[in-house]
Amino acid sequence: MRGSYCHVNRSLSELFNNRGAGDMWRAYSDMREANWKDSDKYFHARGNSDAAQRGAGGRWAAEVISNTREWVQERLGHGAEDSEADQAANRWGRDGNDPNHFRPEGLPNKY
Repeated sequence: MRGSYCHVNRSLSELFNNRGAGDMWRAYSDMREANWKDSDKYFHARGNSDAAQRGAGGRWAAEVISNTREWVQERLGHGAEDSEADQAANRWGRDGNDPNHFRPEGLPNKY
């Protein structure tokens, strides 16, 4: 049992010390600040794209954070359809595609 705890603890430490996690947090913070209609998928794709550009560790952090976020959202009663749409945007960004594909019209250039 102790080995399992150490592995999980190490994995969490790697996740939160990963620059990709910072990219994900920045995208989330920007989304909250922008408070822009229909911008959710853009920020999902952008956070995943930015993190994945840092290499395998960033891609790993983006995937773990995205999957955890969607798992929690589903448990809180958000629909499976919306979760799958979010995950599609997450994969789009992680796979190196342009997040601007999801950018809503009029979103300030700051984002």
